[in-house]
Amino acid sequence: MSSGSESGPTRDVVPANKFMLVAAGVLLLVPVVALMWVGSYAKIEPRLWNIPFFFWYQFLWVFLCSAMTYSAHRLVLAARGLDGQGKRKATHRGDA
Repeated sequence: MSSGSESGPTRDVVPANKFMLVAAGVLLLVPVVALMWVGSYAKIEPRLWNIPFFFWYQFLWVFLCSAMTYSAHRLVLAARGLDGQGKRKATHRGDA
């Protein structure tokens, strides 16, 4: 039997930027907390185009949540040193 370290290509593991990963986690946590705290938006006023606050506030979070999720995704890629295609970014020396 061969050990797991002998099979497969070796990869250089680059440590991720912990601060950027924490920031991505916060971006993912904000919509969850905001929408789970129902008491903060369980009201009718103020109305927007005659739509009660309860409804337009939740609808607004659809767009905010998608923007925060995309931002968190980009932060994780940047923290891991990857480009948008999931490939390692080239270094200043021209390495791929």
